[in-house]
Amino acid sequence: RSTLFPYTTLFRSRDSDLASIVRATRKKQGISQTVLAQLSNVGVRFVFDVENGKPTVQFDKVLSILRTMGVTMKFELPPE
Repeated sequence: RSTLFPYTTLFRSRDSDLASIVRATRKKQGISQTVLAQLSNVGVRFVFDVENGKPTVQFDKVLSILRTMGVTMKFELPPE
């Protein structure tokens, strides 16, 4: 685990925070993976990969999915 970026597990497991948030939000909004992909201008396979915690996803596309669903992210600098 990197000391520069200790949160790499965010994308790594099927039950990762990001995967859970995307899947739960999509289902709560009642839209399919296909519809989310179309609205976000990404492929259906990409949505599937994000929802299943694939560790190597394009960050700009993840942001597009989150924006489409109205989800925001908060980044915090580590304490000095």
